[in-house]
Amino acid sequence: MSGTRRKNLAVLIPLLGAIAGMLVLVSYSVTLYRLFCEATGYGGATQRVAADTAHESSRLVTVSFDARVADGLPWKFEPLQQQVTLRLGEERLVFFYAKNLSDKPLVAHATFNVTPDKAGPYFNKIQCFCFSDERLAAGESVKMPVDFYVDPAMAKDSNASDLGAITLSYTFFPAAEPTDIQELSRFDPAAPPDAKRGAALFAERCSACHAIDRNMAGPMLGGVFGRPAGAVATYPYSDALKQSKLTWGIDTLDRWLANPHQFVPGSKMPIRVLDPNTRRDLIAYLKMQSGVTGHPVAAEARR
Repeated sequence: MSGTRRKNLAVLIPLLGAIAGMLVLVSYSVTLYRLFCEATGYGGATQRVAADTAHESSRLVTVSFDARVADGLPWKFEPLQQQVTLRLGEERLVFFYAKNLSDKPLVAHATFNVTPDKAGPYFNKIQCFCFSDERLAAGESVKMPVDFYVDPAMAKDSNASDLGAITLSYTFFPAAEPTDIQELSRFDPAAPPDAKRGAALFAERCSACHAIDRNMAGPMLGGVFGRPAGAVATYPYSDALKQSKLTWGIDTLDRWLANPHQFVPGSKMPIRVLDPNTRRDLIAYLKMQSGVTGHPVAAEARR
């Protein structure tokens, strides 16, 4: 190989490498920017968490809701409440309504942010339809839950401590290249219990503290159906739960997950599951893991 050719290759190879690197950055720039926003709250991006672990404060904040649909998506989309007032650290469940006005199924994705932007790092969403691409059948309508809380740490941030009002905004766009498509029909209260979805919800929201086959921060949950409360011999239950004389089934698990401290005063469980459809599917999964055949009755699971 001649000296001139070697010199040309020495220039060409790094140049091609730089071009390839730039193409990769361009390809992933949207994803990288989204991850940066979610991590920092930049641009009013909210945070995603598995549960509300904050202590409620006496400080109040009002959250308003805005819903829009981009051009080219024949959906109706609106909040079912204009605003709510809650304490910092208080978990709240709200609902949005969507309807597909077309004669064919459509997949869409919701973008979101909060204003003022400085509220972003403190606005925590536990459950939201904005986490995936969503499909609505032709003419189908649905009420979609959003489970959230505002971190009490906001009151200690000199840049955000003055906030008394926050607006949570969504815009649904047609999904150009849908991935991880979810059916919005899962939010239908009349839908049958879905143990498969329950397994995914358990992994997402419960597995930090619970396992099916062993004790963790919480007791093992395998075989929980038909088991008396406080009956796993090696787990240190609260006296309140051990003395509750409960037996775990559809109704008792539903009431426990909805508000454990209200159902069994003095119990230690710190987490609530506010959405009844989420409870329905978690219970279906626990029932399956207990070796109980058949599905819970949807109406019973929602009580």
